[in-house]
Amino acid sequence: MLLTDSIVKLKGVGERTAKLYEKLGIHSVGELINHFPRGYERYDEPVMISSLRAGEVCAVEGMLTASAKPIPGNVRRMIVARVRDLSGELELCWFNSPYIMKQLPVGRKLVFRGKVSANGRFLKLIQPEIYTEEAYRQRRRSLRPIYALTAGITGNAVSKAVSVALNEVDIPERMPLKLRKARSFMKLSDAYREIHCPKDEDITKEAIRRLSYEEFYRFLLSMRQLRSSVLREANGFLIRKHTIADQILGALPYELTDAQKRVTAEIVNDLSGAYPMQRLLQGDVGSGKTIVSLLALSMCAEEGFQGCLMAPTEVLARQHFTYFQEMLAPFGIRVSLLVGSMSAAERKQSLAELRNGESAIAIGTHALFQESVSFKCLGLVIVDEQHRFGVKQREQLIGKGATPHLLIMSATPIPRTLAMMLYGDMDISLLDELPANRLPIKTCVVEENYRPTADRFLRDRLAAGEQVYVICPMIEDSESVEGENVADCAERLRTVLEPSIRIEILHGQMSGAEKNRIMEDFAKGVIRVLVSTTVIEVGINVPNATVIVIENAERFGLSALHQLRGRVGRGSKQSYCILFQGNSDEATKQRLSVLLKARSGFAIAEEDLRLRGPGDFFGIRQSGSLSFMLADVVRDADSLKAAREDVALLSDAEAEAEYNLLVAKSSETVVY
Repeated sequence: MLLTDSIVKLKGVGERTAKLYEKLGIHSVGELINHFPRGYERYDEPVMISSLRAGEVCAVEGMLTASAKPIPGNVRRMIVARVRDLSGELELCWFNSPYIMKQLPVGRKLVFRGKVSANGRFLKLIQPEIYTEEAYRQRRRSLRPIYALTAGITGNAVSKAVSVALNEVDIPERMPLKLRKARSFMKLSDAYREIHCPKDEDITKEAIRRLSYEEFYRFLLSMRQLRSSVLREANGFLIRKHTIADQILGALPYELTDAQKRVTAEIVNDLSGAYPMQRLLQGDVGSGKTIVSLLALSMCAEEGFQGCLMAPTEVLARQHFTYFQEMLAPFGIRVSLLVGSMSAAERKQSLAELRNGESAIAIGTHALFQESVSFKCLGLVIVDEQHRFGVKQREQLIGKGATPHLLIMSATPIPRTLAMMLYGDMDISLLDELPANRLPIKTCVVEENYRPTADRFLRDRLAAGEQVYVICPMIEDSESVEGENVADCAERLRTVLEPSIRIEILHGQMSGAEKNRIMEDFAKGVIRVLVSTTVIEVGINVPNATVIVIENAERFGLSALHQLRGRVGRGSKQSYCILFQGNSDEATKQRLSVLLKARSGFAIAEEDLRLRGPGDFFGIRQSGSLSFMLADVVRDADSLKAAREDVALLSDAEAEAEYNLLVAKSSETVVY
C-alpha cells in the first residue's frame, strides 16, 4: 500500500468513515499515520474511592455490590452498577452499552478506570473500562494515545486504523546511517509504530525524539536556505518615504509605546537597507503589532509597491481589512480582501485589482498564495501569527514577487534561547511592552468547589451588559479522557444562566462560514456567551468581552493560557480570567500560579520552559506550537538544539543539496 492511497483502502474504513476522517484533514494513508497523538495517558495504580475528585481520570479496585441494571426511560440507555472498597462505595455509569451487564458479576473483584463526575455531593465513574486484576497489572507500564477526534470516531478506532496502516505501508529510511548512529536514533518505521502503538514509556520517548528532531531539522534547513537566497539578492524594493506613516501617527489618539517606536525604526532601517528584510516580530498579546504592520505597508504603498498581509483565520483577515481600509482610505490607498468565503464576483474583482496594480495592499488568508493570485509589483510580505503557516507556504507567497521584504509576526511567545535556535537566520524584534491604558487582567486559579461562585459572577457581568468566553479542551465527551467539552459545558450554562442569554459553541471542525457567522455575531454582541475550544486563541477583537473562563487549565501550556487570557482586556473595562484546575495536584497548582504574577508573555514562556522543561512527556502537546505536527518547542528543546547543531555543520553546497531533496520529496506525506 502507498502512503498516497486513500484511507478507504484500509480494512475497516469505508466511505462513510472516510467522510468523518476528512473532518480531521485525513484523506490518505500517509495523513493518517501523521495524525499523531496529542498526548498520552498512563494506567496508574488504583486509588481508594474516598480519595477520588471530580474531573480526574482514575482507576479503582473493588467488589461489585449490586447487579448492573438499565435506567428505565433514559434517552442515552444508561447502565448503572455500584462498586465498594475499604474506603467507600461508588456508582458506575455506562451509556449505550447494554453488553456491559454480562461483564459485571456481583461479588467479583475488578478494576474500573474512567472519568470521575460529580452529581451534587456524590461521585460516579463515567464509562469506565473494566479489567481483571491481572489484566490491569499488565497494562500498568503501557500508554494510551490521546488523539484529536470528531463525532463518530473514537480513539480506539483511530488506534486500530493506524495499526492496520503501519502493517500495510513501507516507510523508507532516509536518514544517513552515520547520523542515526551518532545521535542514537531508532529507525523511522519503528518510531512511527512506537508513537502510535506505545508499549513502553521510555521507548516512546525515544520515538518522539527521533521524529521531533527531523521536523526541526527540516524547518531549520528551510530557514537557512530562505535566508541564503535573500542574501544573494540586492534590495530591489528600496522603501524610504514615510510621509503617510507620519500622518497616520499624528492622527492616532494615543502615542506609540517605546517598544513600538523601536521596532518601527528597525523595520524602516531594513526596508531601506542593502538586502531584503527578513525579520521576525514577536509581540506579546495586545502589544500593538497591527499598527506596526500598517505603518510598514503604508510606506510600501507610498513608494509605488504592493504589499500583502496573510492572517491565519478569515475572521482575523476581515478584522484587519476593515481596520486598514478605515486608516488608509484618506490617503487614497486601496486595500483588497482575499478569503475563501468570497463570492466568485468578489474574488474576480480582488484578483484583477492586485494583478493590474490598482490595489496597493492585499489582506487575506491561505487564499493569497493560490496560483490564481498575482501581483503587479509585490514588495512586502507580512505573515501574521506565523506559527499557523509552514515554511513552504511562506515561500509560495514570497514567490509571487521578485524577492520582496518579509516580516513574520507572532503573538506566541517563545523562550528567547529557543527562539534564537529556531530563527537564528532571521533578525528578531520584540514588542515587550503593553500600552499604558490597558488594565491588568485579574486572574484566579480555582477548583470545582468554586463553581457556584463563578456562575454568580458570570450572571453579574452579563447583567452589566458584558460578554463571556468559556474555553474547553475538547469538542465532545471522549472515552475516559479527562476534560470538559464544549457541548456539555454549553448545556450546563443554559441551565444556570438567564434564558434570554444567547449561548453558542465554536470549534475547529465547523465550516469556515459557520465559524465566521458565530464570531461576527459575538463581535456584534448578539451572542453573549461563547463556549469554544482554543480556536479563538487567534481571534477577533471584542472589547466588550470582559470574562474568560478556562476549563481544565492544567491541560494547556502556560503560553497557550496567556494567549487565551489575551482575548479579554481589549477595552477600557476591567477584565477577568478564571482558570478551573481539574485536579488537585500541587505541582499543577504551582505551575498555574505563574499566571497570577507574571503579565509578560515572554516571562511566562521562560517560566514554562523551567517548569515543564525539555522531556516533559505527559499532558497535551502545546496547542498551535508553531507549524510542527509532532514536535513541541519546549518539550523537545534538546532535539531542537541537536538539529540546530547538525544543520550548522553543513556546507552551503550540502545544505542546498539537502534542501532540494526535501523539496523534491514534498509530495510524500511522511515527516522529513
